[in-house]
Amino acid sequence: MIGDSDRTVSDLYDMIHPNANDTLTVRSVFVIGPDKKIKLSLTYPASTGRNFDELLRVIDSLQLTANYKVATPANWTHGNDVIIGSAVTDEEAAELFPGGWTTVKPYLRVVPQPGS
Repeated sequence: MIGDSDRTVSDLYDMIHPNANDTLTVRSVFVIGPDKKIKLSLTYPASTGRNFDELLRVIDSLQLTANYKVATPANWTHGNDVIIGSAVTDEEAAELFPGGWTTVKPYLRVVPQPGS
């Protein structure tokens, strides 16, 4: 998290609409991973409140998927089932997830969240 009281960073990265009122807060969020790459970029209109629960959900998902070969479905929350990555073969999945998984479609394999 960056404190930007003089809006130097906000202006540098065009995080404020050019016609915005000077009293408006910054409406953009960037989540940057340990590899220094942007993992999420989100800009809210001034009329819409920011959803911090969603930001925390995304950070949980980014951390989980960086450590395990899984993806999180829409509306996933910490502790819910996840999807085995499509690049993972069944043989590799058997090693990674010895407890097994549920095959919904050949490309959709659901497994309990690892590491929880």
